[in-house]
Amino acid sequence: MHNLPPEEAWRKAKEFCFDLLAARPRTKDELRQALRRKGFADDIGERLLGKLDDAGLVDDAAFAEMWVRSRHTHRGLARKALVAELKRKGVDPEVAAEAAGAIDSDAEEQRARELVRKKLRTMAGLDEQKATRRLLGMLARKGYPQGLSYRVVREELREVGAEPTFLDDVDP
Repeated sequence: MHNLPPEEAWRKAKEFCFDLLAARPRTKDELRQALRRKGFADDIGERLLGKLDDAGLVDDAAFAEMWVRSRHTHRGLARKALVAELKRKGVDPEVAAEAAGAIDSDAEEQRARELVRKKLRTMAGLDEQKATRRLLGMLARKGYPQGLSYRVVREELREVGAEPTFLDDVDP
């Protein structure tokens, strides 16, 4: 894009951003990286991002709220994992933490229980120790705190008639 006249480069950069935003909301940093990969000059990218921001078409806080809601509901990710994902997408850590704070501890625990119950249905016949390890691993990968994970797994296993006694010695 270096050899295009400035007006043409601006038009192409704008079209490119609109195409990306039509597919799904993006953070400023995602758009910045995409423009760089396409070879647009940084000054064009920054000017365009400013205009998109002023027009309300790029809003990292709104993006973070939408991302948190979606990823918590559909992927079952906990607050810690959601904050990490948002930071990787270039969202300011404070904005990410605020968006993830919309998920209260009750909602997080409830989602952990749903995940454990769903996984338990596929684990018939597994010994209790193996099932527990798998359930704790799943919750850890989704960012759930260790104490919450131990408590939820212990309670849900008891609910289905298993007695995860070896977890009683673990201090979460």
